[in-house]
Amino acid sequence: MTSIGKISDTSSGNVIRQRVILAIAFGLLFPISSWIIDFSIKEIPFSLSGIVKLHSINPTHWFIDLIPFIFAFFSWFQLKKYFEKTLFLEEELHQRDDDISKNALFAKKIGEGDYNAPFEATDEEDVLGKSLLVMRDNLLSNQQKESELNWIAKGKEDISYILRLHTNLDELSYDVLVKLIQYINIVQGALYIYNEDKNVLVNLATYAYNRRKHINQEFKIGKGLIGQCAYEKDFIYRTEIPDDYATITSGILGDKKPKSLLIIPLITNEKLQGVVEFASIDEEIPEITIRFLREVGEIIARTIFNLSVNQKTEKLLQEAQQMTEELKENQEELRQNAEEMRATHDELEKSNAQLEGKIIEVENAQKRLHSLLENASEIISIYNQDLKLTYVSPSVTKILGYTPQEMMSGKDIDRLTRKGEIDLNQMFENLNNNPRVAVTIQYTFMKKDGEKIFLEVTGRNLLDDAAINGIILNSQDITERKRAEKEERMRSKMQSLSENSPDVILRLNTTGQFFYANPMVERYLNIPARELINQTLSSIQINENLANFLKDSIKAIKNSKEKVEGELSFPTQMGETIMHVVAIPEFNENELETILFVSHDITEAKRIEMEIQDKNRKITESINYAQRIQTSILPNSRIVRQYLPKSFIFYHPRDVVSGDFPWFFIKEDYIYIAVVDCTGHGVPGALLSFIAYFTLNNVVDHDISYSAGKILDLLHFGVRKTLKQDRPDADARDGMDIALCKIQLKKHELQYAGAHRPLFLLRKGELLEFKGDRKAIGGIPHPKKGEEDFTNHQIDILSGDKIFFFSDGLTDQVGGEEKRKYGPMRVRDLILGNQEFTMPQYSELFAKDFEEYKGNNKQVDDLLLIGIEF
Repeated sequence: MTSIGKISDTSSGNVIRQRVILAIAFGLLFPISSWIIDFSIKEIPFSLSGIVKLHSINPTHWFIDLIPFIFAFFSWFQLKKYFEKTLFLEEELHQRDDDISKNALFAKKIGEGDYNAPFEATDEEDVLGKSLLVMRDNLLSNQQKESELNWIAKGKEDISYILRLHTNLDELSYDVLVKLIQYINIVQGALYIYNEDKNVLVNLATYAYNRRKHINQEFKIGKGLIGQCAYEKDFIYRTEIPDDYATITSGILGDKKPKSLLIIPLITNEKLQGVVEFASIDEEIPEITIRFLREVGEIIARTIFNLSVNQKTEKLLQEAQQMTEELKENQEELRQNAEEMRATHDELEKSNAQLEGKIIEVENAQKRLHSLLENASEIISIYNQDLKLTYVSPSVTKILGYTPQEMMSGKDIDRLTRKGEIDLNQMFENLNNNPRVAVTIQYTFMKKDGEKIFLEVTGRNLLDDAAINGIILNSQDITERKRAEKEERMRSKMQSLSENSPDVILRLNTTGQFFYANPMVERYLNIPARELINQTLSSIQINENLANFLKDSIKAIKNSKEKVEGELSFPTQMGETIMHVVAIPEFNENELETILFVSHDITEAKRIEMEIQDKNRKITESINYAQRIQTSILPNSRIVRQYLPKSFIFYHPRDVVSGDFPWFFIKEDYIYIAVVDCTGHGVPGALLSFIAYFTLNNVVDHDISYSAGKILDLLHFGVRKTLKQDRPDADARDGMDIALCKIQLKKHELQYAGAHRPLFLLRKGELLEFKGDRKAIGGIPHPKKGEEDFTNHQIDILSGDKIFFFSDGLTDQVGGEEKRKYGPMRVRDLILGNQEFTMPQYSELFAKDFEEYKGNNKQVDDLLLIGIEF
């Protein structure tokens, strides 16, 4: 390490003085130079007086004269400051040299293991010194920890050695306790073992003041400090000993109470094995000692556990050996008992053989009885007083298909019809009311395979008979007998009715078997009736169409239970024959039993029907032809709208041809349009319409000056003349109603005349009615009452006027909820209620309203309505 020399105060003062003198000398150059320059300029002689004079002339020299002193002061100040700083740094370097030397010496002692060497850091800036102190403290702490670990490890090793030496728990407890007390240098201790069966801690070893003590002491879990330590399974360390703590006396130390107490639980695999107690006369027990005892406690506990297991195992082995000895003794006793049982068994076998012989004899007797019952032609049943079936003979399986067990489970009642069940209950009631009186009933029973049979059951009340003790029923299958009776009954029943019938009458069952056929069968099927009986459809040769019809009818009736009708044709000895066949289902107790076929020969009726149909076809063709002719005289709508653009014709004939027809004629400037309603409808009305059509054409074409009323007068006479109603012997009253308009658009004139028909005029929200005369066209007038001419109404047409005229087919139509006539009031309401409608809208309105009003009612007459807007 390099030593730095120190600057002395003397040397520094000399240097300062030298530098100040040099500064003054250097500063004098400025005033001297200024004096010389000013002397030269002002030419003042150099002298003291001259200097004074110079200063008086130029005062600036006073300031220049101060420059040497200023230089001297600054030089002294800077040098003084420089040397003070230099001295401070020198002292600092010396201090650092001393610290480095001290730290190096301390580090050397730490390296030599002297951790207790005195050392203090110089100040807060002595980082190296402070680091050496920390390093020393850490090394010292590690040394102490290593020492403690070594002490604990040695103690464990010593205790483990002792644990390996012993197999007896008492000796092991004492030696371990003594070793622990000696190792931790303590005065007394005790070891307790946990008795799991009694749930107590039992003292096994006590050692105090270098002597073994004998103390019989037990602690329950949770009682005292020992019991509390066992309960909490954690160590207890106290420096304040309770007053009631038991103290072990010593002959040397007397009854001296311990000052510190430590209790360690012995636990392995979380199970308590015992507790070790230590007492010390010192104020405290070191922490390292507590730690050692806690760790070695687990080792001791594991050893105690192993010894306990070994002792228990040894005890179990001893008990097993003892049990083996006892089993040997019991086995000998059992062997003797088995010999006695074998002798008894031999005697029982002999008795069983005798019993089996008797049982076989009884079973053979039962089999014979069972065979008799099983092959019997009737079923024997016995019911107890609660009417529950208790016995049924095996023959039930052969007759009904059910086993006796199935019958007794309820099949005896389940397979009955409702009527059969009622009859059976009534029979039981009669038997109970009249014992010893036999009662016989018949009912239908459904077998297991679904077949229905008839049973005749005879019941007897033998409840008072000790051998029977029940109501005995004898049931016989009488199906064949019932069938024969039914055949005979049906045969006799039908015979009287059908023997002389012109129709073919057959009776078949649902399987297609013939039960009856009347004599007419031979005429149509060419088979004698007696040969048909009991035959089936598949076994006889009859026409295929007829056979298929019969099969289909049977199938349909089986599904619907309803009557079936149909027509079929097949060849017979009379030629091709058409038959109308009615198949009627016949029931017995709601069960379809047979089907009765009644076939009526409709060959002649069919021929007449064909003739009528042919005539109807021809009539229809004639009417259709007439309709085409009548259509040709009807005005073309396009032409009508050519002259009357705002108009509509709602024409709805009731039949193909109509008695109503619209008439339209143009002559010069006149437009003739009318609603003609001829008497009658259909063909008569259509024929009359032709008379009206041609008569009207002739009248208006003859003279255009005829008014509307005049035209009707001439039409009236023309019709009467054509129909010869003007003769005295005339009786024809045919004619027509009519609403006729003669229109001249250029003059805005409208003439109207009506026979029983009115004209409605809608003008500015008001509906005016021009009634027709109460007089028809044609017909025979009253002989005593003169006829008046038809009224001619003259109307001036205004723009927007709307007129409506129609036949009575509209107003006479029946409909609505009350089945009343359509009526003229409904026509008025529709017109007034829809004044803003155009003519096409009016047409749609009347057509729709008419259909809705008519509904499902029949149209009563031809219908014609004409509307025109100007």
